[in-house]
Amino acid sequence: MSIGDRYLTFVYPIKRDINLIYLAPINIRFTSWREFLSEKDLKKGTTTIGLVCKDGIVLATEMRATMGNLIGHKTTQKLFKISDNMGLTVAGLVGDAQMLARWLSAEVKLYELKHGTQMSLKAASTLMANIMNGRRYMPFWVQLLLGGTDSEGSHVYSLDAAGGSIPDKFQTTGSGSPFVYGVLEDRFKENMSIAEGKELGVRALTAAMKRDSASGDGISMCVIDSKGFQKVSNEEIKKLETNLAD
Repeated sequence: MSIGDRYLTFVYPIKRDINLIYLAPINIRFTSWREFLSEKDLKKGTTTIGLVCKDGIVLATEMRATMGNLIGHKTTQKLFKISDNMGLTVAGLVGDAQMLARWLSAEVKLYELKHGTQMSLKAASTLMANIMNGRRYMPFWVQLLLGGTDSEGSHVYSLDAAGGSIPDKFQTTGSGSPFVYGVLEDRFKENMSIAEGKELGVRALTAAMKRDSASGDGISMCVIDSKGFQKVSNEEIKKLETNLAD
């Protein structure tokens, strides 16, 4: 097999005599891995949110998994606990997302065992960015939000398939993110409380689920602050949704 600029050439036997094997080349042209995979294979949907608040961070996702126009699952886990001070949201291919969540969790736990202290968010985001950049020519089809707290404060990082790592006060990923950004730009404020962050997360996800067909089927949310990783109960989320509807 030879690799050219935009061609893969496979050589395989088409005829065999007593002493000779004739080889025929096949050229397959592609401009990118995105072209190599069909649009149907790449059509995935999700909405995830990360908010930096005064005393911690809020991570939230909806729970629908899609396969093209089919709703494949209605209670999909898109929010993962990485450690007591760190959480991860995922958008993209389920297999890639689950594997990367397990990988990062294992690396963080090994670090804590070796050093006897928690890994910083900057170190964890750099580690994950390097892992993803190492596969940039055949990438993991995901977009991640890594959020949590450390000795330097509260942080949310957005990580893309090429290994880009960008911190910000609020982040959103997935097919519903255009609808979420409008809500966040209008209502996010510096040093908002955790309670305000939870309310804003529910409001923004609700807006996405109303307009994005690939997002829906409930909300999963967590808070990470000085008390560690805390999952927000379904009862509290339902109460927040009811208050917004009134």
